[in-house]
Amino acid sequence: MHGIHLSQVTGAYMEFQQADFVVHNFQFASGQVLSELKLHYRTLGSPTYDQTGQISNAVLMLHGTTGSSAQFAQAETADFLFQPGQPLDATKFFVILPDAIGHGGTSKPSNGLRTQFPRYTYDDIVEAQHRLVTDGLKITKLRLLLGTSMGGMQTWVWGERYPALMRALMPIACFPERVKGRNLLWRRMLINIIEQDPGYEDGNYKKQPASLGIAWSLFNLMVDSPLHLQEAFADVAAADATVKQTFQTGLKEQDANDVIYEFDASHDYDPSSGLEKIKAPLFVVNFADDGLNAAELGIIEKSIKRVPHGRAVLVPMGPKTRGHQTLRVAEVWSQYVREILEATEEQPVTAEATHV
Repeated sequence: MHGIHLSQVTGAYMEFQQADFVVHNFQFASGQVLSELKLHYRTLGSPTYDQTGQISNAVLMLHGTTGSSAQFAQAETADFLFQPGQPLDATKFFVILPDAIGHGGTSKPSNGLRTQFPRYTYDDIVEAQHRLVTDGLKITKLRLLLGTSMGGMQTWVWGERYPALMRALMPIACFPERVKGRNLLWRRMLINIIEQDPGYEDGNYKKQPASLGIAWSLFNLMVDSPLHLQEAFADVAAADATVKQTFQTGLKEQDANDVIYEFDASHDYDPSSGLEKIKAPLFVVNFADDGLNAAELGIIEKSIKRVPHGRAVLVPMGPKTRGHQTLRVAEVWSQYVREILEATEEQPVTAEATHV
């Protein structure tokens, strides 16, 4: 059983309608069951219908780790995607922005269950999103599925699990293989930093443990780019001020259990064995200065050859790139959203890998 409960319209940047979709007795991949899973989401624009009465202009957008659908409402993203004349012009598309399990307004450990909250994986997140799209919103075909970082990783999973459900796929800032190497190491370090703090108290803390601020600082360091940091911090005073501010932001805005769950959710992610199952045209966009998804590893070049209608672009480092966080700077990559939409209006994207 499930249900949708509408709430007020908000104006974070544009007017995004917000709603909750509730699934009862949701079973996680672990076998654990949550009696009521609330999925919070935003929408922008209105649905249009084809001759069969089906929604034809739905775009699903998936956010990254520690984020929420609010990420896409920020001006640096929204201005270059949703404004009139932009690739996902809100007067033409019905944009759906869900908060993933464990994030934003969706059910998460800090709602009360703490460490009793089921340990979720990306497969669980995708399953919940699929229920929202098909059962909740009654959508049978997505015009585009776009995800950034964690959302991009989930885009690969979507393409393999539900290959007939979308006309186009765009994963951004991610790899279609299990998390390992440097990317795995810093994630486990972050979790360990929090769990080893005596103030964490096995997840039963009365106030946020101080180590959460350290973990949050590590996260912010890892997702930025060396060039941006080199230009932003030229003296000790500026660096110290930012370290203090980032530390305090982590303690004020984050929850230790939520953060641990968010980073642990990727532990079994690995779509590498099923890339041939992806039928829709797929356009993966990565950034040359993204240290989390290092281009020199050559992973995308090898993987994209196995995607039937796959194309890959590596965006070079430049004055507007921010390492992994370039995913928020839609001005850098919005042209590729337009390209895949145009390409899938006429014909599928051909298999190739290009650098720009």
